[in-house]
Amino acid sequence: MFCYQCEQAAKGGCTKIGVCGKTDNTASLQDLLLYLTKGLSQVAIAAREAGTEDAAVDRFTAEAVFSTLTNVNFDDARFVKLINECVSMREALKTKAPGVEFDGPAVYTPALDIPGMVAQGKEHGVENDPETNEDLKSLKQTLTYGLKGVAAYIDHAAILGYEDNELYANFQGLLAATLSTDLTLEQCVEAGLECGRVNIRAMELLDEANTSTYGHPEPTEVKLGATAGKAILVSGHDLKDLDVLLKQTEGKGINIYTHGEMLPCHGYPELKKYPHFAGHYGTAWQNQKKEFAEFPGSILMTTNCIQDPKNYIDAIFTTGLVGWPGAVHVSNDDFTPVIEKALAMPGFPEDTDKGTVMVGFARNAVMSVAGTVIDAVKAGDIRHFFLVGGCDGAKPGRNYYTEFVEKAPKDTIILTLACGKFRFFDKQLGDIGGIPRLLDVGQCNDAYSAVKIAMALAEAFECDINELPLSLVLSWYEQKAVAILLSLLALGIKNIKLGPTLPAFITPNVLNYLVENYNIAPIATPDEDLAELLG
Repeated sequence: MFCYQCEQAAKGGCTKIGVCGKTDNTASLQDLLLYLTKGLSQVAIAAREAGTEDAAVDRFTAEAVFSTLTNVNFDDARFVKLINECVSMREALKTKAPGVEFDGPAVYTPALDIPGMVAQGKEHGVENDPETNEDLKSLKQTLTYGLKGVAAYIDHAAILGYEDNELYANFQGLLAATLSTDLTLEQCVEAGLECGRVNIRAMELLDEANTSTYGHPEPTEVKLGATAGKAILVSGHDLKDLDVLLKQTEGKGINIYTHGEMLPCHGYPELKKYPHFAGHYGTAWQNQKKEFAEFPGSILMTTNCIQDPKNYIDAIFTTGLVGWPGAVHVSNDDFTPVIEKALAMPGFPEDTDKGTVMVGFARNAVMSVAGTVIDAVKAGDIRHFFLVGGCDGAKPGRNYYTEFVEKAPKDTIILTLACGKFRFFDKQLGDIGGIPRLLDVGQCNDAYSAVKIAMALAEAFECDINELPLSLVLSWYEQKAVAILLSLLALGIKNIKLGPTLPAFITPNVLNYLVENYNIAPIATPDEDLAELLG
């Protein structure tokens, strides 16, 4: 195997087993599925040109690509099913594009067994990419990983019934473009920026799905300690799974807790109304092995971020696209097995007080006090805004973000989103004129909300976003972060600090391009970066 799609890739790329835990077989099956999905996209493009839009194919394309994102699915049997389903859909859709001659992945036939599929996957992995120009290869891989992030946002929105035919068409067009062998460097760069623009639409659609269904997040105090009683822990990102589980556990004497990126769910009016939505447990995804093992109830894993659950395999359940061999997978919104397991487990013996944190400072909440914010800036009470967010991870160097926030002057505001906030989410930073200095915008899925805040501030101050007293200090881990970075570049946002390490798939020449055109820079030390950013 060879995989370098995430930040923790070992020594520039995992070659024997993924640091994430995926095996050589799983990695190869993912590579084969991704290759075939690009072929399915080619056929979907031809069918669309002939007048046929296939909703099932569109949805499947996003689901299949999302399944190959880091820490989503480790179940080889599920990948075999997806591979076969992909080919079946592809062949059926070809009848809607008569007279078109296909080649490559659009005609590729997978083997009949796992060893054969694994061998085929190796043929179409990164190491065997036919692209010989390392910079072009770097840009195409960046595009591919960005599209994996886009796929996640498309799927999240589709789960709530929000879809966009043009979005699917653009997504499939870019997937197919990664197969091109005659793209110039300029065309590859433009494809990456187009991926960013497509991702903005995907995030906009997801924002509409979440807020239309569950209301706009409101500033909400969330309990970090336990409440005595039976318990279920929900991790991942999916709001609908949480909503359904809350409905199905009403009156059963079970308290529901969030973990990781589910923390911001406490700010949504239609979710926080449940009295047994008890609070938040634990921190970021990479600490789950210890935190899950100590949780006295059942665990529901939605979307991505799962790690090897062997020490609590009987207590964890997967749903949606998540998969781990041996873990019970629940589907059709029936969480009966999760509930029964929680009732059979001891639960928390007593209440505990571990303080609280505030969530719910999404765009509506922040812009509702925009006048106060603008006045504070003009009066000199607020000197600067820092968006400190992104993915958390286990590699050394991430304490930088804790120190940065702790050392940020008291006349600065910290906006944060995604699981990177767990480095400092419980810090008591005080307020400026009643405005909390630490504002939790939400999940990584809520990056659109942060962008809208920045755009609204730029409009209010009648300036360009890059002229605002705003600096982005980001951490990355997986492919959703790549998609968000491409979106920021597509918006023309410059001067981003990125860490804790730069992606292994970025070549020196591509990095130089980003530095010269966008002034992207790796993080240094908190003191050095604060001094530079505050000028």
